[in-house]
This record gives sequence, C-alpha cells and structure tokens, in this order.
Amino acid sequence: MAQQRVVVLTGAGISAESGLRTFRDGDGLWEEHRIEDVATPQAWIADPVLVWRFYQARRRQLLEVKPNAAHQALATFATKTDHFTLITQNVDDLHERAGNESTIHMHGRLKTLRCEQSGRSEVRMEEADFCDEFLYCQCCAVPQRLRHDIVWFGEMPMQMEAIHSAVEKSDLFIVVGSSGHVYPAAGLVNVANAAGATTILVNLEAPMNAENFDEVHLGKAGELLPNILEALS
Repeated sequence: MAQQRVVVLTGAGISAESGLRTFRDGDGLWEEHRIEDVATPQAWIADPVLVWRFYQARRRQLLEVKPNAAHQALATFATKTDHFTLITQNVDDLHERAGNESTIHMHGRLKTLRCEQSGRSEVRMEEADFCDEFLYCQCCAVPQRLRHDIVWFGEMPMQMEAIHSAVEKSDLFIVVGSSGHVYPAAGLVNVANAAGATTILVNLEAPMNAENFDEVHLGKAGELLPNILEALS
C-alpha cells in the first residue's frame, strides 16, 4: 500500500457526522435559505449583508464541532502511504484539525476570507472576526471589504489542475460522504476509472453515481471507514 498512489475525495456526509449541516435539506433549502439567495455571486451583489451573515454563522459553527472517527482514520491512513492526496468538497477545517494539513479544498475554506480588491486570502479566526459586520483586509493600503473564501455556484472550483493530475495518476480512489450530485467532483470517479484505479465509495446512502465504483459501502463513515482503511493498510 505504501507505494500506491491514493486519492481520497470527501463530501458533506463526513462533516455531517460531526454535527455540521449538510449541503441542503430535502426541501431544497440550505439552512432555511434558497441557494440562489446566499451562494452565488449574484446574491453577494444583490444582498451582501444577508450573504455575509449567513457565512459568518457557518464560521461560528466551526467552533462547536470536532473531527470524527472518519477524519481521524484518514489522517492515520495518510501516514501509511508515500503518495496520498486528500481532496474535499467541504469548507470546514475538520481534516486539518485531524492532522491532514495538505488537504485540497476545491470549494474554498471558511477559516479564510478573501480581499475583493487583491484576491489575497487571510486566515481570520479570532473572536473579533466572527462579527455580523463586514471585515476589511490587511493587504491593501486602503483596507478593502473581504468576502468569504468560498466557491459559489457559477464560480470555478479551486485547484482543478492539481486535482485532475492526482486522480489521473491514482491507483486507489476513495470517495467518502459525497452525494454524487455536484460536478465536477461527481465526475472524478470516471477519471479514476479511466486511469485504471480501484474505486471505493463510502456513503450513508447510494448516490447517483454509485454504479461507477468497484466497491460500495453504505453506512456512517465514522463506523465503516476505519475498518476499511485498516484492511487496505
């Protein structure tokens, strides 16, 4: 296993087991808001106060949750292979807190804020940074308004070149807690299959793309993943 190139993709399901709300509820609402009203560039232009306060509430929630057994299992597994890449669709920092410091966040991160003028990101996790009023950057001569360092609908996911390169070279591709609805993440299993990788899915329910995996394990990631990774080690 140490010489295999392993790529893991995680989605909202793994964070849900730590108590974070998943992507959207069954009624199509995201924490009681329409996606269009809080998670698009157009929403930021139309009502920046609503969008800002929505994400500030999500940032504050980070202080209330901890990594679970699935996060910990992935951190341990990473130490057992020389070629390990962890990609997440999640914007929380639970993988880092479990020990995976090199996590690729394709949809951005809640712990950083981005200057609207320069595009530079700043880690802003002090108590004063969780307020409902706008915050301003530390990089410009005249401080500019910050936005959340999140990929909204209609924006390009981050680090896609590095992500595709890793998956195209993978020998083992594991997806944990991803619905299979959101692209381009949902299409990465097809890239892995084309590369000849073994593909494994761990999810609470069978997602839309379940038939594309060699192995499918249904249940809570915190209960299933530690044993699956131990068997692969």
